[in-house]
Amino acid sequence: MLQTPGAMTCALLFRLLLLTALVVPSPGKGLGPTSRLRYSRFLDPSNVIFLRWDFDLEAEIITFELQVRTAGWVGLGVTNRNARTGSDLVVGGVLPDGNVYFSDQHLVDEDTLEEDGSQDAELQGLTEDAVYTTMRFSRPFRSCDPHDQDITSDTMRVLATYGLDDTLKLDRDRTFVKSIFLLQIVHPDDLDIPEDTIIHDLEITDFLIPEDDTTYACTFLPLPIVSKKHHIFKFEPKMVEHDETMVHHILVYACGNASVLPTGISDCYGADPAFSLCSQVIVGWAVGGTSYQFPDDVGVSLGTPLDPQWIRLEIHYSNFHNLPGVYDSSGIRLYYTAQLRKYDMGVLQLGFFTFPIHFIPPGAESFLSYGLCKTEKFEEMNGAPVPDIQVYGYLLHTHLAGRALQAVQYRNGTQLQTICKDDSYDFNLQETRDLPYRVEIKPGDELLVECHYQTLDRDSLTFGGPSTINEMCLIFLFYYPRNNISSCMGYPDIIHVAHELGEEVSDSMEGMMAMNNIEWTPENIKKAEKACKGAQQMVIIKTIDEVVENTTGWIPEIIPTTRGPCLESSGGKVEPQDKTPAGFRAAPVGLSSSSTATLRSSRSQMPGI
Repeated sequence: MLQTPGAMTCALLFRLLLLTALVVPSPGKGLGPTSRLRYSRFLDPSNVIFLRWDFDLEAEIITFELQVRTAGWVGLGVTNRNARTGSDLVVGGVLPDGNVYFSDQHLVDEDTLEEDGSQDAELQGLTEDAVYTTMRFSRPFRSCDPHDQDITSDTMRVLATYGLDDTLKLDRDRTFVKSIFLLQIVHPDDLDIPEDTIIHDLEITDFLIPEDDTTYACTFLPLPIVSKKHHIFKFEPKMVEHDETMVHHILVYACGNASVLPTGISDCYGADPAFSLCSQVIVGWAVGGTSYQFPDDVGVSLGTPLDPQWIRLEIHYSNFHNLPGVYDSSGIRLYYTAQLRKYDMGVLQLGFFTFPIHFIPPGAESFLSYGLCKTEKFEEMNGAPVPDIQVYGYLLHTHLAGRALQAVQYRNGTQLQTICKDDSYDFNLQETRDLPYRVEIKPGDELLVECHYQTLDRDSLTFGGPSTINEMCLIFLFYYPRNNISSCMGYPDIIHVAHELGEEVSDSMEGMMAMNNIEWTPENIKKAEKACKGAQQMVIIKTIDEVVENTTGWIPEIIPTTRGPCLESSGGKVEPQDKTPAGFRAAPVGLSSSSTATLRSSRSQMPGI
């Protein structure tokens, strides 16, 4: 049992009991105390803890509503990957006499809660009925209190906990952490569902999953036959329950109409190279993801002479327990319509060319890998002028050692912007995400993917490859209008890397073999990272018709994105040591304590629950 200290002094308890709940005006775009919150999720396996949330990107305010099946206190906050120490936790509850208590706190160690000097959470509602305790509050994305974790567009590890009574004690059995992408830009309810929607399933039927750790199963399937142009506007995974822990990812690749395709099911990257044909991803799902609906102005085109008629369905199975006799019928469900969107979309695969050059040293606290894309050959390879690419979404992908990814855009040697990034990547939450704005890529731009790995738990080299214990470094950009380029990826000159590490080699294979000769001290790990970054990159560009062109380039520097100013607290004093070089920005009207109303203490449920 985790204990909060007797550190909860009488004075603090007295202050909590006397706290008057405040109702604040909307922090922008109508997020008031009774506004509908668009996003929701259970945070525990038993579905005891239910979270609703919404946010205002302009005001940089997020609103949470935590509903827990308990008559005790509840808590919600943000933690990090490695330890709960330093976690940001907002706690509250309703006492038997109807008075409420509410406080912005943090964990000073695994067992101890302490109240923040700056109170940055604004209470909007706190009620208890015969079943639930419900707490609703708002907070800034970034406060000036160092005890508050920032809310960002990264994967957030949401911490939820509760008690059976009003004694603030942390209990491991009632404390849960769930990875969530909180700042989702588009909610499915905001998008149109055409009345003429047709469903089509692409699936492998009754496939006996091998007892191997890793299997890549591929088959070729026809797309729907339609008499006129249609658009695919949504996809979702189609799995039975036992598959959810064994299916690592599912990809659908468009095939060129001139391709000669094999029949049956086989290893995607095995003895028959025909089963690796078709390389332009059109939709994809990975572990932790859910359904995805395209924005209302884009879709995957079906039914024209330029559209693919066949696809390659690739399913990656991870059977780590080597279970025998497991049959699978997984796949992807497509939703399509004759109500056409404005643009035909495409997917561009970026990153580090997976095999055979990619390696990551063991015992690395941090190791960065880079994959360069140069778009100067796109028009020549496309066979027609390439309009500016408008990127609206993305999917990030590494395996278990991945910690962060980003894609950065350059033009004429100058960094323009970070297209997408996640500094808190979670292998178990891989989903297609929308950008807050469209990113324009012009012919000639360079695109750089950086992947951050950690291998402290490994004592041997990790190589790029298909297995979950191998690694990948990929970012899929969802864009319009569609062109014929399927992928653009890079890898470093491994001969140069080997020479920098003191190994004499004459070809790439010897270069990779030489990595096994290195004593991977922290100094040599950093030396290898620097050598990989400084080596000339080989860039491989591929089209939907399997046409391949190579070029070369050099890794540019990445200028870090500076954080904006923090939000000055309106609920407590900001101590001098809490101030940051970025400075303060004024609290928006919605967080001003000058406009308040008393919330009636009540044991009735909140409206809309």
